[in-house]
Amino acid sequence: MRIVLEVTFRMGGVSYRGHRWEDDALVFEFERLGDAFIQVLSTRKVEEEVEKAPRKVLVELRTKEGGKVFEAGEVDGIYRAVEP
Repeated sequence: MRIVLEVTFRMGGVSYRGHRWEDDALVFEFERLGDAFIQVLSTRKVEEEVEKAPRKVLVELRTKEGGKVFEAGEVDGIYRAVEP
């Protein structure tokens, strides 16, 4: 099963690191670890092949300040999320 995720980030400099399962939740891992970033909305699209349908899709963003986790909602077969 193919999962498509589109995430809009508030700043550039985001790298995709992969995905993992936490129980029935599929977690997409991103990081932004540098010191200065352009403050412009940037969208990343990721496609992964997984063995089962997730109960929910989460986005984990690691930063130098710690990080945050937010949920993606499904619209027309594509999971979408916006960095809070």
